[in-house]
Amino acid sequence: MSRGLSRVSGRSARWLPRVWLALGFAFLYVPIVALVVAAFNASPLASVWGGFSLRWFVALTQDKEVLHGLKLSLGIALCTATAAVVLGTLAALALVRHPRFGGRTLMAGMVNAPLVMPEVIIGLSLLLMLVSVQRLLGVPERGWLTIWLGHLLVGMAYATVVIQARLQTLDRALEEAAQDLGARPLQVFFLVTLPMIAPSLASAWLLTFTLSMDDVVIAAFLSGPGATTLPLVVFSRARLGLDPSVNALATVVIGVVALAVIGGSYALARLERRRQLDVARAHRSP
Repeated sequence: MSRGLSRVSGRSARWLPRVWLALGFAFLYVPIVALVVAAFNASPLASVWGGFSLRWFVALTQDKEVLHGLKLSLGIALCTATAAVVLGTLAALALVRHPRFGGRTLMAGMVNAPLVMPEVIIGLSLLLMLVSVQRLLGVPERGWLTIWLGHLLVGMAYATVVIQARLQTLDRALEEAAQDLGARPLQVFFLVTLPMIAPSLASAWLLTFTLSMDDVVIAAFLSGPGATTLPLVVFSRARLGLDPSVNALATVVIGVVALAVIGGSYALARLERRRQLDVARAHRSP
């Protein structure tokens, strides 16, 4: 009897984690699969299958509101990611390389505050500040510039944290060796420090780009007439009901992201294989 119970318990211990894992993946990906299937439905009703069709993708290419929102979102995201990496690098260098300057604690708190503060509070506070500035100076008008400033505030905080973590683990002996060989501080930074933190810069850029493309709350507070980002377009249409063109747009985004992930994974796998081959050749060489 005890042997039978132990066998049953052993089988359940092996299969239970797999069942939970399958349920978790189903919860995450079944809605995405349903959305993709609905994008190819000829019927405007998601509950009624009208046959396979690409009509919603064709309509998407002629939707001026979506195309304008996509263009605006891409432009803001590119500017946000680039500026956030530059400012985040400067902030991370100040916090890591100069740990005892006056006001360091205040600066660290100001940098990390957007990470824990709700986006509703950030958007509302920025809106009140920009309205006050506009009353005094007449600028700026709410539009792409104000959205970019809001995204930059949040993006710089994330970029600083990512780059700061890499700088803290950096071997300072390499920089000191370059200085001993006669390199100036700027040469040390561009020729030694920058190449070593390049992966963290790329990670910070991609993270802030994604956050800017995905943001709804801050953009809703800071957008103005004629400056509607793509997430705001999708959100406004989703509130009115199920729109097949939104399903087509989401399918395109899913496809682009999937191709990017597959391409990045393939490139990383090739680099890893090349590194292993170089290590093997180095061990075989006399």
